[in-house]
Amino acid sequence: MTHSSARPSNNRGWETNNYARTMPKSGMHSGIATDDAMNLAMSAKVVPLYEAVVKFINEEVEPVTAEFYRLGEGRAEHWGYGEGQLELLDSLKAKAKKAGLWNFFLPNAETGEGLSNLDYAYIAVELGKNPIASETMNCSAPDTGNMEVLERVGTPEQKKRWLEPLLAGEIRSAYAMTEPDVASSDAKNLECRAVLDGDEWVINGEKYYISGAGDPRCKIMICMVMTSPDGPPHRRHSQILVPTDTPGVQILGPMEVFGEDDAPHGHMHLRFTDVRVPASNMLLGEGRGFEISQVRLGPGRIHHCMRSIGAAERALELMIRRGLSREAFGKPIARLGKNPEVIAKARIEIEACRLMVLRAAKAMDTMGNAEARVWVSAVKAMVPIRVCAIIDEAIQFHGATGVSQWTPLARLYASQRTLRLADGPDEVHWHVVGRNEISRYEGEDNDTTRQARERMGMFSGPA
Repeated sequence: MTHSSARPSNNRGWETNNYARTMPKSGMHSGIATDDAMNLAMSAKVVPLYEAVVKFINEEVEPVTAEFYRLGEGRAEHWGYGEGQLELLDSLKAKAKKAGLWNFFLPNAETGEGLSNLDYAYIAVELGKNPIASETMNCSAPDTGNMEVLERVGTPEQKKRWLEPLLAGEIRSAYAMTEPDVASSDAKNLECRAVLDGDEWVINGEKYYISGAGDPRCKIMICMVMTSPDGPPHRRHSQILVPTDTPGVQILGPMEVFGEDDAPHGHMHLRFTDVRVPASNMLLGEGRGFEISQVRLGPGRIHHCMRSIGAAERALELMIRRGLSREAFGKPIARLGKNPEVIAKARIEIEACRLMVLRAAKAMDTMGNAEARVWVSAVKAMVPIRVCAIIDEAIQFHGATGVSQWTPLARLYASQRTLRLADGPDEVHWHVVGRNEISRYEGEDNDTTRQARERMGMFSGPA
């Protein structure tokens, strides 16, 4: 038998002279080692502000949070506040404003702290650890998104009437988009109509799950309406300012979330019957509703995810404290069976989510809201699912107490589970990220791709 001196390659086609790799289009990660997008540090100038926020929450907000909710128990008006409840909240807001802890959320704006999205992400995580912290510093949804829209595209008159009192924390607002009779995850389906009649828009239709519309302090809504049904799909809708006391605006009732109506904030079912508002209430211009959504929904989605990290931190803290304070089968619960692994996985998931949120925030700062859309969708798809799982484990550590009123876990879980639907369901965001990845490889030469796969030892199918 004659043996050849040449040895067969075991490199499966990876030799440089045998496999010329076809590089796909640039994706979410540039692959460049010096890419500044990986620099996720808080700017030095914001560190004192961040530390002041942490101190304010720990020393001013946390000690009175339970009292705030106690004052609301047994209130005379279900869709109102208990005696002393708003006074307590307003006192905290006054302290925060005096300390300069106010309106951080507006990136690079004269009307706020002028923080970047990246810097605000660190602060928003702390706000997410306490249920009333955001409002004490005027950083609550849906007001944050509405203020950002007014600040970016509002007319001087619109800003004077609505943005100024919102920035001062004197009123609250709502965003009316979702409708009960269509699949609102595809906003092109929205049917609530607005017809121009002289110098007024006349609105007819229904909206539901309109968060904040139950609050007696809610004075203004931004409504997504169809104004040009025969126009191009992305030019059919507009956004219009509708004061809540406008004749024809009717609250049909609250929509419950896991059996709770979340009063007095509420998530309301609204009917608009011949609601007339001035033509000057149109935002940016007729047919520009989706354009405005790029201004509002990107920051709104990522703000939710930032606060979700704080909620996960709170759940993990409660999980560990409970696990160390209770014993079962001769051991602290934290050290029983697989529970150390549960705790470890929760910490790892939180850090993974944190890095993704920071990457998304940096992308918004450097690329703009529209170009960073895939990053925003990535964190919106990823974070609520993982935070829900962490809160669920924390509930297990607490036993029956975990689903009771004795801990904030049940409220945290309901909020995070709802977030998987709010501002677009998971599936929409998975689709955005998946479509982006697929598009990187579209248009490649099929013969080149087939040859590359065969050299790698991969079956490419029949020719």
